[in-house]
Amino acid sequence: QVQLLESGGGLVQAGGSLRLSCTASGRTFSNAAMGWFRQAPGKAREFVAVISRSGTNSYYSKSVEGRFSITRDNAKNAVYLHMTSLNPEDTAVYSCGADGNWSGTRYYPIYRGQGTQVTVSS
Repeated sequence: QVQLLESGGGLVQAGGSLRLSCTASGRTFSNAAMGWFRQAPGKAREFVAVISRSGTNSYYSKSVEGRFSITRDNAKNAVYLHMTSLNPEDTAVYSCGADGNWSGTRYYPIYRGQGTQVTVSS
């Protein structure tokens, strides 16, 4: 059974940083894209970032580009989201995705995690 487990969320002040982790189990994703999404209260889930299987290519939503960085460690079957210059609009549940279809900033993963809460206070 494939599982994606996110961690690293929490409460941070505006301007601060956090690093989210997503570790997969049940199969290896070293040959598949992985990415991150977020969903704020009362809003639809939105794409945040995606990274290619090798880690060579990545894409970001315009709202986070330049502030967030996605990386992966295929040896650990994990993907990370480094978030800096956080602001209250970044408050959301962040979840990771793996495998699936990807084209630019359009990513439709097959597998999704449950998410981790990130709250940014002003």
